[in-house]
Amino acid sequence: MILAIDIGNTTIALGIFVGQQLVRKWRLRSEQEKTADEYTLVLLNLLGWAKIKEEEISGVIISSVVPPLTPVFQKVCRQLFGRRALVVGPGLKTGMAILYENPQEVGADRVVAAVAAFAKYGGPVIVVDFGTATTFDAISAKGEYLGGAIAPGIEIAAQALYEKTAKLPRIEIKKPLSVIGKTTETSMQAGLYFGYKGLIEGLIAELQQDLGPETKVVMTGGYAELFFPQQRQALFYEPDLVLEGLRLLYEKNRR
Repeated sequence: MILAIDIGNTTIALGIFVGQQLVRKWRLRSEQEKTADEYTLVLLNLLGWAKIKEEEISGVIISSVVPPLTPVFQKVCRQLFGRRALVVGPGLKTGMAILYENPQEVGADRVVAAVAAFAKYGGPVIVVDFGTATTFDAISAKGEYLGGAIAPGIEIAAQALYEKTAKLPRIEIKKPLSVIGKTTETSMQAGLYFGYKGLIEGLIAELQQDLGPETKVVMTGGYAELFFPQQRQALFYEPDLVLEGLRLLYEKNRR
């Protein structure tokens, strides 16, 4: 069994793979204040609940965009499984050329998602990841990571409306019945949902102008399902894209 850990700014995704199959997955809140011992207890409880013994985990791979938590989870893996985890970063083979001016600036999760999207769908392909930030990553027909765009995540926008105004409330993010809101809450939901829908469609269209009209689009992350248009061709929803990419990178690097 392989344990894949994706440490994000808001949540930590964990997945257990048996061969190519994702058999268990969990999400934890990303908390920099927690110690390795605390995360060890959490993970131990999750494994126990899933009836998985520590010795059944034969390998671990980590991607992280929260540097303080990377050594914490490396220590967790040593304590629980007695082995060193692979960490996505310099020195780890991805099989993908990173054509950023400074490749080390690219978030590990973006590279991992790009590897998984290209492996499954080929290129050119665009990955839209709805995380704390909403990222758009472009991969060429040759499988090169070209770069992309970063926009504030929809939760950040909703939080900013609540925190930076005197009277606007905290709201649930969902698709409203109409773009014309009849209350403050539905007006905010309309602005957030349809505003982000326009942002997503606009950036995808701009990227496809550069990559070509045949470019496929893969959506992933927390709010991907909310914005996924079921009827559109060459557009795919992959909720576990980063975990799948971590499995692929583990297989490529485990020796």
